[in-house]
Amino acid sequence: MPESYRVSVRALCEFTAKTGDLDLRFTPSPTAREGMEGHLAVARRRNEAYQSEIALSGEYDALTVRGRADGYAPDANRLEEVKTFRGDLDLMPANHRALHWAQVKVYGWLMCQRDELEAIELALVYFDIIKQQETLIKESFQASELEAFFKAQCDIFLAWARQEMAHRQARDRAAETLTFPHADFRFGQRPLAEAVYQGAATGRCLLAEAPTGIGKTLGTLFPLVKAMPTQQVDKILFLTAKTPGRRLALDALAQLDQPELRTLELVARDKSCEHPDKACHGDSCPLAQGFYDRLPAARAQAVTEPRLTQSRLRELALSHNICPYYLSQEMTRWSDVIIGDYNYYYDQSAMLYALTTQQQWRTAVLVDEAHNLVERARSMYSARLDQIHFRTTKKQAPKALKKPLEKVHRAWNALNRAQPEDETFIIQSELPDEFGQSLQLATAAITDYLTEHPFALDSDLTQFYFDALQFLRIAELFDEQRFLCDVEWRSPSRGRKGTVVSLRNLIPAEQLKPRFEAALSTTLFSATLKPARYYRDLLGLPTDTVALEMASPFTSDQLAIHIAGDISTRYRDRAASIEPIARLIQEQYQGMPGNYLAFFSSYQYLQQVLEQVQTTYPELPLWVQDRRMSESARQAFLDKFVEGGQGVGFAVLGGVFGEGVDLPGNRLIGAFIATLGLPQVNPVNEALKQRLDEQFGHGYNDTYLYPGLRKVVQAAGRVIRSEQDRGVIHLIDDRFRWKQVKDLLPTWWPTSGD
Repeated sequence: MPESYRVSVRALCEFTAKTGDLDLRFTPSPTAREGMEGHLAVARRRNEAYQSEIALSGEYDALTVRGRADGYAPDANRLEEVKTFRGDLDLMPANHRALHWAQVKVYGWLMCQRDELEAIELALVYFDIIKQQETLIKESFQASELEAFFKAQCDIFLAWARQEMAHRQARDRAAETLTFPHADFRFGQRPLAEAVYQGAATGRCLLAEAPTGIGKTLGTLFPLVKAMPTQQVDKILFLTAKTPGRRLALDALAQLDQPELRTLELVARDKSCEHPDKACHGDSCPLAQGFYDRLPAARAQAVTEPRLTQSRLRELALSHNICPYYLSQEMTRWSDVIIGDYNYYYDQSAMLYALTTQQQWRTAVLVDEAHNLVERARSMYSARLDQIHFRTTKKQAPKALKKPLEKVHRAWNALNRAQPEDETFIIQSELPDEFGQSLQLATAAITDYLTEHPFALDSDLTQFYFDALQFLRIAELFDEQRFLCDVEWRSPSRGRKGTVVSLRNLIPAEQLKPRFEAALSTTLFSATLKPARYYRDLLGLPTDTVALEMASPFTSDQLAIHIAGDISTRYRDRAASIEPIARLIQEQYQGMPGNYLAFFSSYQYLQQVLEQVQTTYPELPLWVQDRRMSESARQAFLDKFVEGGQGVGFAVLGGVFGEGVDLPGNRLIGAFIATLGLPQVNPVNEALKQRLDEQFGHGYNDTYLYPGLRKVVQAAGRVIRSEQDRGVIHLIDDRFRWKQVKDLLPTWWPTSGD
């Protein structure tokens, strides 16, 4: 067993000193940037002798406790713990204050021990980021008092620490003897696994294009579990864009059959909340009342469970009468493999990234279907506000908020008046200062109001509040090279028109780069990652990232490729393309009946071809993707692709049926792709093209060609799912004959096409 268990001051105190209710009324907390600026503001107010960010550590029995104290004033012999906040400090819950005192008292003892002090003054410095005012709460302590407190916290934690050390040792022993769960690797799976292991061993990022059918999920998880003891990996994070990815990861871990490996599935709060009509505090929600008093028993049981899936964690949490969502947040600290959405690590307020940096975890990250990360990251670091919606919200606001919201209204109208009258979409050269300032004042007022009236706001005003906070957070990151500020006029079906103000992230590299640097290694894998340079540039991957293209288990004789080179699907040619496409679908179906998918660039285009087929070939069985499909409706669409079935499903390229759909055998024997999938030419994409051209020199390809062809390859990939499958793909557009387009298609596809 290891001789010492390392724990941060913050983690120690959160384990030992949190009691009472879960209470989120004193929220939202400042952003990371606001927090750093608040700490700096406090430090600047002190004299030259003031010391900031003091590294401290101490030992007790098997524990090594370490952390960084915020500040020390030698002239006053005062150690300070700085906490930034919004709202009314008097409304801070007592258990929050108790936790802060616990932290500063532990730091106080570590300081006394290091400098051989007999006594010290400790202070909690609460800094209001809106008013830029600080409140100092201080008390003097003898070193002996602080030593006793420190030892008491350590005694509470020691049994847990010994248990965790024993678990780590058992986990690593099991990983050392782990063997691949099947008789042999699939074609291409072994080189993928070896590359992932080497990535962990060398601490490098890997960009792996690996085709469907080789078992990418198992091929990436297995080597990282093997690497846990040799590379001292604390956590494996399996991040995915969609629910099916989580299920595949859970299935792969079940195949590894490692009961010593703790696995946790994370799901969004709105999908795990038991009482969505209640607020997150003990006066409202029964699962928040006494949460921290009942948490230790729930946590102790949870660590005995090797697979904390969403359903199992819910059962366990409810058996202890605590919130499943916040139990899952706690269990991220004590799990070995964590499965969740991209946002848990890559978002601005990402919990797993914050814990990785705070706890100094050695984290190995797997990014499933990584071609989605560019667009997802852009959305994470973007924000928009709709004036028409805001006007309705303002009318419903309580009287106390009328004045600050009216200031937003006036600033918004002033912004509108500054726009050219004949323009409906305007790109701003800089952020509108007056508008931003009015939002700052409004969000501060709503924060104060919420702390006193937690149930008073309706859903629309609450949504505006969170949207405005997001807008202000993104405004802090804004620069003209990587972001776009635009104002767009829109008119509702009735009433006055208004604008939508957007802050759009175009190049998320700067925001994602620290996330890649914080991880021991990151493996991004997908069936479509061409060209590697595109993903390096847009995602901010390290310069030494290794790009690999794994060989496909499929061969060209499994697939027939037909290029309809006499048809153009360009917007100006759409009308002329409808009848030929309908005829092509009918001829293929008539010659080889079975199940097909037909993909189109938009719902409008889909409907035009659909009506033509229904009119001209009414006997052909059809089913159609709707604009807004529920989970059950999506499943009903897929359920029509039965073994031996016959018909054509119409879908939109890039939609829910274009990837992550597995229809092996003759459940799907062919696809029609009536588009190159190129994004729409509009002011936003043209601005994106310009920025990408300026920075990387590939503006058109990065904006239009690569994203479009990626969707084509993903959709076509629904046809061949195993080495036994056979199928046909019709690529409908003359541009599919262009060399620059063919170079982006899978290398195993037959090169000739009619």
